[in-house]
Amino acid sequence: MNSRIAILLGCLLLVATGCKSNHQSPGAPARERVERLRGTFGTYNSSPRRQDGRVDVDRLVAELTALKARTYNFLIWHAATDWDDLKLFLPLARAKGITVWVTLVPPSESPPRSRTFSEPFRLDYKRWAVEIARLSRCEPNLVAWSLDDFSYDSATFTPEYMARMIADMHAINPRLAFVPCLYYSHITPELAAKYRPFLDGVLFPYRHEAGKRNLQEWDTLEAELSQIRERFGREIPVFVDVYATKHSKLSDSSAEYVDQVMNIAHRAADGVLIYCHPVQKSNPEKYKVIKRNFHDWSAELQRR
Repeated sequence: MNSRIAILLGCLLLVATGCKSNHQSPGAPARERVERLRGTFGTYNSSPRRQDGRVDVDRLVAELTALKARTYNFLIWHAATDWDDLKLFLPLARAKGITVWVTLVPPSESPPRSRTFSEPFRLDYKRWAVEIARLSRCEPNLVAWSLDDFSYDSATFTPEYMARMIADMHAINPRLAFVPCLYYSHITPELAAKYRPFLDGVLFPYRHEAGKRNLQEWDTLEAELSQIRERFGREIPVFVDVYATKHSKLSDSSAEYVDQVMNIAHRAADGVLIYCHPVQKSNPEKYKVIKRNFHDWSAELQRR
């Protein structure tokens, strides 16, 4: 407990002094935003909770460490205290070398369509961008943020809105990346041209959309990745979101499916995130696959 208090006091001191960062040449932040995301592998959502509904940040860090996950994508949506819990989680993750993304829900996943907002700033995404950027100045392992189902809400996020949001964010921290969730069937040439200037990567949930949508087949993954790269350009990294949990409309995936999609994505994409963070007791076979792959990939990095 004393070590956690010391970490939090250190971040408060950084806030008081402005959380200053080192000067870089104009092109360096954009290159750094992209390059430090490449090779990402980790989990997303479903953080363990205490009985009071708060995120069990100690347990989450321990589980990520056991998996050898390099990244955790923290979804702010489940409780009004998620933003506060993120602030507790970040220094603990940083101490273990874990980078962190933050995901918010768009209007299509907010009231009245759902029960909860991303709190506390709700649909004010310009404010969110500023506050996440400020937090990332104090916690450098906060490297990216995302909007879930971004391509379903493309009418909301006009080029004018995006330009202001991204400019305000980069004025505070030019190293913070924006990596929205985009679905394959939505990535038309027009959508790619509209958003290319504003994003630093694509979070791509694979659902076999080049064929019949399902979570049982993986034969279209490489072709879908090639199409996304063709439309956005190869300078934009693509991170595959692997469904390791049941989908509301597409049933469940198998351990073999998770294994195959993970390994194709590891070879052909720029990173892999597992949706959702696995629980060993709930599905031991999928957990075993995820842990084995993460351990293998970590060993590869050590050999380089």
